[in-house]
Amino acid sequence: MGNDELIKSVTAKATTWLSADYDEETRAEVQKMLDSEDKTELIECFYKDLEFGTGGLRGIMGVGSNRMNIYTVGSATQGLANYLKDAFKDKEEIKVVVGHDVRNNSRKFAEITANIFSANGIKVYLFEDCRPTPEISFAIRELGCQSGVVITASHNPKEYNGYKAYWEDGAQMVAPHDTNTIDYVNKIQGVSEIKFEGNPELITIIGEDVDKIYLDRIKTLSLSPDVIARQKDMKIVYTPIHGTGKNLIPRSLALWGFENVIHVPEQDIQSGDFPTVESPNPEVPSAMAMAIEKAKEVDADIIMASDPDADRVGVVVKNLKGEYELLNGNQIVMIFLYYLMQRNQELGTLTGKEYIVKTIVTTDTVKKIADKQNIKMYDCYTGFKWIATVMRENEGKARYLGGGEESYGFLAEDFVRDKDAVSAVSLMAEIAAWGKEKGMDMNAMLIDIYKTYGYSKEKGVSLVRRGKSGAEEIAAIMKQFRENPLKTLAGSTVVVVKDFASLEAKNTLTGDVEKLDMPVTSNVLQYFTEDGTKVSIRPSGTEPKIKFYMEVHGKLESAEAYEATNVAAEEKLAVIAKELGI
Repeated sequence: MGNDELIKSVTAKATTWLSADYDEETRAEVQKMLDSEDKTELIECFYKDLEFGTGGLRGIMGVGSNRMNIYTVGSATQGLANYLKDAFKDKEEIKVVVGHDVRNNSRKFAEITANIFSANGIKVYLFEDCRPTPEISFAIRELGCQSGVVITASHNPKEYNGYKAYWEDGAQMVAPHDTNTIDYVNKIQGVSEIKFEGNPELITIIGEDVDKIYLDRIKTLSLSPDVIARQKDMKIVYTPIHGTGKNLIPRSLALWGFENVIHVPEQDIQSGDFPTVESPNPEVPSAMAMAIEKAKEVDADIIMASDPDADRVGVVVKNLKGEYELLNGNQIVMIFLYYLMQRNQELGTLTGKEYIVKTIVTTDTVKKIADKQNIKMYDCYTGFKWIATVMRENEGKARYLGGGEESYGFLAEDFVRDKDAVSAVSLMAEIAAWGKEKGMDMNAMLIDIYKTYGYSKEKGVSLVRRGKSGAEEIAAIMKQFRENPLKTLAGSTVVVVKDFASLEAKNTLTGDVEKLDMPVTSNVLQYFTEDGTKVSIRPSGTEPKIKFYMEVHGKLESAEAYEATNVAAEEKLAVIAKELGI
């Protein structure tokens, strides 16, 4: 479509937003865009509809069909309500939970969502204020609901918001419910079909009543209460980075027995503007800067942070030089799973029916640990709905020990079906105490894992490509790698190429092709070399990014060799990044 045609198309679409179905403020904003000589904003806001994908909605807030606003949220909710009424037509009462994070407009979007559900005759449990995303997952199961929605854009920049939809098991929806919901949402033809007038009699406000049950259940995950009792004064710096974690994570740490939790007061202020950080993402070192300064003041043992909706956890520990250093997501997952497997073995609670889960882009060192402990490991797609799918398939047959992904998400319990920073922060504090009891700080524990199971280093690079042109560029990059597959990486021959779009794994040496055993296709490419290097490439499903995951392996002979081994791995990763053109 040429630029003139595109402008004509978006102008026609935007003009429909000037009807009386839309509020006065929205109409004024649309008219302003239509009157402007520069049509860039008009195009970005209307060139497509904000897509209700398999994870729900996520986008920049504002007016227009490609923005998060009361009408796109309303259309999503009406479509979901219509599907729930068909899917559970034999139920006397359909129930849902609605929650939200601290973002601007989150409360408004949550209340609109609750009103629309109730207007459709659906019982709603609405949280009184912001709550961690995992608590919404918990409440769906605890209250016997058929679905749930949380208004959040996770760790995205402040201009974003989102809408995550869950099914009755507390997990984000997978087939057939995800695609069915999308179909029902797409059937909503206009604002007039959305029932905005709520029924207050069908809306129940919840809060502390659920908080207490949730926190008590999380406390049952503790495997070393005696250790915590002896290490209760361990210095823990925690920051919610202005998010919902402030509500429950300090309470959880206290419930577990930790008495020396040090706050970053400026970041305890809950705000959708995230005033002290450029990005409220614990993966980003700058987001942890204030917590690190506080840790230096008090000589803290460990620093932890949760993202705005408290489902991801960031961890900072002292390195060999005594400097505070951010662990990457792979290291965090590895430490969690190592502890859960090792501690269960120490306690004699392993029965041979335990399992762990990781995503395909997460470090393969986890598998080496699981193999040595004779514990089954499942690989799944990125996203906790896939980890939850494995849990659902194993329900009543095997015991879930834990699961995680490299993007700072971990789930230690089976009574929640999404990543959970509330339990993760509490458990990581216990791990730090357990290590301290053994005379190891967190860095020494990490080195010990590398010595025992093999060294690995990972690096992720995300290329941000916004808007329509960005989406086209990302598609072109994936096409280029498919049509011109890599032959070598850092001098090592590529021996296997996995394409999850076709569910085929090709041995490049023999030409043999095997089918990949995955539930659905996915736009992911993976390359494996003779020396164990792994590279994964995938467009993000929630952000305007294409992501590259690089992983190299080696041997760590001793703690003294760690720094040199690390430097060599970094040099190798730099070579690979250059070869990938990133």
